[in-house]
Amino acid sequence: QVQLVESGGGLVQAGGSLRLSCAASGRTFSNYVMGWFRQAPGKEREFVASISRSGGVTKYADSVKGRFTISRDNAKNTVFLQMNSLKPEDTAVYYCAAALYVGGVSSYDYDYWGQGTQVTVSS
Repeated sequence: QVQLVESGGGLVQAGGSLRLSCAASGRTFSNYVMGWFRQAPGKEREFVASISRSGGVTKYADSVKGRFTISRDNAKNTVFLQMNSLKPEDTAVYYCAAALYVGGVSSYDYDYWGQGTQVTVSS
């Protein structure tokens, strides 16, 4: 079992920045591919970004590429999502997820989920 706890969400004006954190506990953090997903009201959960076990490979949704950066600190069992140039359409609940095997762009690839943190971007 892996427990994931997100933090860092909040209300920000368009063009602003936020940094989300996800602290993991339980099993060996470095064994997991980590991902961030988001879900806006009335919409399906969508992939935002993922990072490989070592942190050497990252993947982003086209909608956030160039604005968001995913990173991880395996010594601190934490994954981060730096969000810059935020837009109102980035408003959503953001979820951290861990994948033991294949960490792709589908939510079905991930085995463990956090409770989510709300990000609201005002225009």
